[in-house]
Amino acid sequence: MYIFVLICLGASFLVGWIFKRKFNEYSQIPSAGGLSGKEVAEKMLRDNHIYDVQVNLADSILSDHYNPADKTVNLSPDVYNGRSVAAAAVAAHECGHAVQHSVAYAGLKMRSALVPFVSVTSNYMSWILLAGVLTLNVFPYLLMIGVALFALSTLFSFITLPVEFDASNRAIAWLKTSNTTTQEETDMATNALKWAGMTYVVAALASLATLLYYLGILNRRS
Repeated sequence: MYIFVLICLGASFLVGWIFKRKFNEYSQIPSAGGLSGKEVAEKMLRDNHIYDVQVNLADSILSDHYNPADKTVNLSPDVYNGRSVAAAAVAAHECGHAVQHSVAYAGLKMRSALVPFVSVTSNYMSWILLAGVLTLNVFPYLLMIGVALFALSTLFSFITLPVEFDASNRAIAWLKTSNTTTQEETDMATNALKWAGMTYVVAALASLATLLYYLGILNRRS
């Protein structure tokens, strides 16, 4: 178990480093179409007949996301203003989530339904787990509650995987057919989004490893 946890942590560090390196590399390569990330996003939305989603400027690096609650695509400054291959890839990916929303993609609906619960439990989960471990011999049910909350978080991580990969697939398909990027640039975008997706994979595995660790503590107690 400890080896599995260490492998997941090592993989998470390595994949995160590769993704950042790829993003920085492709951020230096201008897109032949000359469109900014904002313009790429707006074009993809129009091409998919989506007119009720707004493209906004986010306030920090790598804070790009789609918010289904208020129907906004939020792009970090480097992506919003950038005219690079990386900016086009990220902008198209986030619009992929908007397309999912417009077609009622089941994975996105499920993830969105879990967001309020995960957001609330994440504020208390670490403290409950810590208290549960410290009071295990006196009140084991507290750790059981913490493990149940962590299991919900782990489930959320795994539900996120197909949602993210599907959004990337929609983005790449659109980049190919819209001629927004050249074939070479599309290949670069595909590579960048692949590594972005892998960060979610290792995060899910790390969450699973941690869940198994706490379940092991409970099992030894029983």
